Amino acid sequence: MEELLSVLWTEQVQQAVAGVIIFLVILYVLSIIWVIRDAYLRGTVWYVWAIVALVPLLGVIAYCLLRPPLLQIDRDEQELEVALKQRQLQQYGECANCGYPVEADYVLCPNCHNRLKNQCGTCGKALDPAWTVCPYCATPLPGIAARRSGRTAIPGQGGASGRPAAGAPARGAEENARPAGGHARQ
Repeated sequence: MEELLSVLWTEQVQQAVAGVIIFLVILYVLSIIWVIRDAYLRGTVWYVWAIVALVPLLGVIAYCLLRPPLLQIDRDEQELEVALKQRQLQQYGECANCGYPVEADYVLCPNCHNRLKNQCGTCGKALDPAWTVCPYCATPLPGIAARRSGRTAIPGQGGASGRPAAGAPARGAEENARPAGGHARQ
């Protein structure tokens, strides 16, 4: 038996076996490095996976089966895409009547024909109900401006200070300007 081993176990076979062992050791070290790097890029606890990867072959197989499906950069990119989509959707509103998605400049809901916004009489653009002037053509909006001014100031007074507004006559001067008959003096 020893004779057979000595015949088969030549110097060339020994070199080949040594080359295969060196190759397997290099492959083992590179697989550990790959597991550490991949676990780090995927945002997991890389040092735990490095310890698992020290178990030859089974550690790498376990990591491949249990690793997160996405890299950290891909997850961040996905979150940014979701945030962008949400921001784009915020440009759209919903009809209060039927819940149909509507754009910001719609005057009527295309689904239920419910009035969503006012429309400027001069330029025809959609207006927010809170606006007192059309921002597109600078036309004062009737009714809205009167309601707003009625809430914020008392007629004939400039504001909270009680002083008359610029260009408005004082109360006493207005009463003196009218005669008892109700017509203005000439």
